[in-house]
Amino acid sequence: QVQLVESGGGLVQTGGSLRLACAVSGRTLSNHAMGWFRQAPGKEREFVAGDDWSGGNKLYGDSVKGRFTISRDHAKNTMYLQMNSLKLEDTAVYYCAARSSPFGSRWYNEYNYWGQGTQVTVSS
Repeated sequence: QVQLVESGGGLVQTGGSLRLACAVSGRTLSNHAMGWFRQAPGKEREFVAGDDWSGGNKLYGDSVKGRFTISRDHAKNTMYLQMNSLKLEDTAVYYCAARSSPFGSRWYNEYNYWGQGTQVTVSS
């Protein structure tokens, strides 16, 4: 069983930066494709970023492309999401997710394990 724990959320002003972390336990990170999703109140869960088992073949949602970067540290069994140039519309609960498959995906129903989420609030 894979356990995922996010951290790093908080309150930031527009234009600022945050780095989210997702600590993986129970399995080796390198066995899994990983992803970040977010969900704002009243909206559907949205794909933010993903990669494959090696940390390659990175995928990004259109709304974050060029501003967010997904990365991972296999030695620490941890995945990251660096978020720069934050906008009001980036406010959401951010979730990390893992696939049983080594291949990345944009579709939330293809992820098997989820963290509890961390709140990111961007203020003006």
